[in-house]
Amino acid sequence: MMFVGFHGARCCNPKIQEGIKGRKGVFTELTSQLQTARRLEKTAWFHFTSVGEFEQAKPLIEAIYTETRIVLTFFSPSVAPNAKSYPYADSAAYLPLDTRRNAERLIQLIEPSLIVFSKFDIWPNLVWRASKHEVPIVVVAGTLHAESKRLSSFAKPFFRSVHRHIRVHCAISEGDATRFQELCSPAHEIVVTGDTRYEQVYRRAIAVEPDAEFFHGQTSLKRPILIAGSTYTEDEKILLTAYQLLRQNIPEDFPHLILVPHEPTAQRIKEIRGHLNREELAYLCFSELTSETDLSAVDVLIVDSVGLLAKLYRLADIAFVGGSFRGSVHNVMEPAAMAKPVIFGPTIQNAYEASLLVERGGAKLVRTPQQLAEAIIAWLNDEEARATAGSIGKQLIEENLGAVDRTLEHLRRYV
Repeated sequence: MMFVGFHGARCCNPKIQEGIKGRKGVFTELTSQLQTARRLEKTAWFHFTSVGEFEQAKPLIEAIYTETRIVLTFFSPSVAPNAKSYPYADSAAYLPLDTRRNAERLIQLIEPSLIVFSKFDIWPNLVWRASKHEVPIVVVAGTLHAESKRLSSFAKPFFRSVHRHIRVHCAISEGDATRFQELCSPAHEIVVTGDTRYEQVYRRAIAVEPDAEFFHGQTSLKRPILIAGSTYTEDEKILLTAYQLLRQNIPEDFPHLILVPHEPTAQRIKEIRGHLNREELAYLCFSELTSETDLSAVDVLIVDSVGLLAKLYRLADIAFVGGSFRGSVHNVMEPAAMAKPVIFGPTIQNAYEASLLVERGGAKLVRTPQQLAEAIIAWLNDEEARATAGSIGKQLIEENLGAVDRTLEHLRRYV
């Protein structure tokens, strides 16, 4: 059924097309990689669906790399380039579709000492075949939100048949641990270790240095700076409507908007340009900047390059994090770790840390353009409140450090 659905959707989804193409010849690719991989006694096989889950796995991988062969598999094309170029992997490839035959072939080929699922992308046939071969399975940075369909009366029996074969569930919170318990027996080991991303994000945040040459040495950004990171079309519609409200309500001091789309493809940049033209906003692309550019006349700077968001957050007065008006919020930890007040939309069930930020006052959740504009104006008009919100976010990140060491205690039993 999954195979039929996956291939049926390929005609209208470029990412699915890319994923199917990437899976062609995957066993040949893995065989070739493993033939030249390091020969070590133990092999840890990490699986993750996309970029966020890879980030959660990275500090664990790097901690055991010296004495353990590392095999990575992933689902989404968005993480493929990063995983394949990752220096701490002996092998990295797409995970083939989850059939019994594919799972058996993978286990015979990789010969894992341990299988690690990051966050929630748990493949049933792989779990069942690994259990047959007595390969231990650990879930790290595990999350299971309260509205998960896995907990429905219809689906729960099936997922119990999967989770009962998982040796250890390392959950990010007490709530997640309690929900995992619904899919397991009292004999299963479910522990709260925290979210390993806190370490990754914190490490990156403290490593980011201000760059005087970032805007060709200019100091012409005189107004406050609003950074919108990892945005989609749905986020931008809300954001630009709110931005026009800012222009109407605080015309002398409305902020520069630095817009960082999630995937700055040529098509997306063209789409954003069209929207800004209709809104009659003065804009420029990052790639068009020169030392002669007068940024004071630019309302919106479109970032059409990748890898700049962390450095940009360092410049922000306020950060808006995208994804939350489309399906799931993106990384709210990154601006919080840099002591920036954060705003996002309503869809945050994928990010426990987002709800914690809201509860403590380090972030604001908005549902409409009016609410977004009001949240920005309130913080722009109160520097002390803005600084307090930023420090709350940074403190939350610092409080949650240590998840890597707690999780490693469980992984090291098997590698």
